[in-house]
Amino acid sequence: MVVFMGSVVAWLALFLGYMFTVKGHAFNYTEALSKSLIFLEAQRSGKLPPNHRVPWRGDSGLDDGKEANEDLVGGYYDAGDNVKYGLPMAFTVTTLAWSAIAYKSELQSAGELEHVQDAIRWGTDYFLKAASRHDRLYVQVGDPEKDHRCWVRPESMKGPRPVLEINDNTPGSEIAGETSAAMAASSMVFRRFDAPYARQLLNKAKMLFEFAKEHTHTFDGECPFYCSFSGFHDELSWAAAWLYTATHSGTYLKYIVEETVPAIVDEFNWDLKFAGVQVLLSKSFFEGTHELHTFKEHADSYICAALPESPYHKIPMTPGGLIHLRDGANLQYATGASFLFTVYGDLLKKFNQKIECGGRRFESTHLLAFAKQQMDYILGQNPLGRSYMVGFGKDPPQQAHHRGASVPLSEANSDVDCGMSFTRWFNKNAPNPNELTGAILGGPDKKDKFSDLRWTSVYTEPCTYVNSLAVGPLARLTRPLKKL
Repeated sequence: MVVFMGSVVAWLALFLGYMFTVKGHAFNYTEALSKSLIFLEAQRSGKLPPNHRVPWRGDSGLDDGKEANEDLVGGYYDAGDNVKYGLPMAFTVTTLAWSAIAYKSELQSAGELEHVQDAIRWGTDYFLKAASRHDRLYVQVGDPEKDHRCWVRPESMKGPRPVLEINDNTPGSEIAGETSAAMAASSMVFRRFDAPYARQLLNKAKMLFEFAKEHTHTFDGECPFYCSFSGFHDELSWAAAWLYTATHSGTYLKYIVEETVPAIVDEFNWDLKFAGVQVLLSKSFFEGTHELHTFKEHADSYICAALPESPYHKIPMTPGGLIHLRDGANLQYATGASFLFTVYGDLLKKFNQKIECGGRRFESTHLLAFAKQQMDYILGQNPLGRSYMVGFGKDPPQQAHHRGASVPLSEANSDVDCGMSFTRWFNKNAPNPNELTGAILGGPDKKDKFSDLRWTSVYTEPCTYVNSLAVGPLARLTRPLKKL
């Protein structure tokens, strides 16, 4: 009877909450998935829809684009400030679209597919506005220097909102390429139920790709906040890879094979896309496009560099087992690795493949286990035993470095000058009055230590692309463990 009742309880936990216990830690991955998407809603700019789920957010940036006589209302704020940056915004949308493609059934089972599609469309609707003119793409709204001197909610912003653009005379291949990738990937998400919209996105993706490769140059306008240290070749390859995936056109395959610069890398993030290109194109290789064998080999090399059991492992790790490459939004590297390991692990399983690292062979289970370990660390299985997702799990962060979350609704319309805004709200050592539900923060340092203070932004600032990279792994984890 005890055995029977135990099995019933375990089954109910699995069925009702997709909850798994790991070394004493129980994580409800469906809850984490849902909350990770709610955070993206908190980052929306523009006129919010009636079904918006973040009660303390309101309409903002309704005059965006006015200085350029354009309608640039909408899109996302990238982090805890009120600027709209094109490069990280596009990467956020590309990776969300990849999750929606790769894990559609899991997202649907978890009741989150529509929310993911809404999150993608919030970005692509904005990109269609930003790319409405030929050979021109608007890539930033807001003055980061002035914005960072004022700690106010986006709803309370005052003053001009300058606009940056790339064009024939001031090109920016990184941003054009990433936006092309976002449009191409998103077209695949919508093609089955909104074909006209999908075609519109794909046509813009093609146009932006041509623009990016005809006017090759790095755009420094988003520096020092989003400088592309990796150059533009990875974004051009990324865009071509997504266009080939969406169209199977030989034009894009030819570009990939002949123009892509071979690269063995050990990270995947908003600036460096080569590992994503390699994993994405490995699927086409497994399906028979043998010209892409080099990309599969480089994908294996990425895995060998990041997998702790590999003799070629070289990624810095904390004592507690977290990938740690740099301070400041470090959890993007953990969620990025978890995302690619999850996708590639499932590809290996589907095509009955293994990889070899210095004489050691690894199966899909090794990759999926590592992806899970990184996500579990974020959710609470770590030396401090705490969650790094706001509003989730044990001892979650209370002081996210975020303007909207830290200013009480009752004071939202207070006429406070910028200097006093920091004294009144930023420097206040108290929990945020508004919960930034689902935000994955910057995370701990290389020794697994964490400072939950608003002004220690390297630990406490959230970013959209940290969460977008977490969506795929969390969706995959909603499957029962035995299927990993």
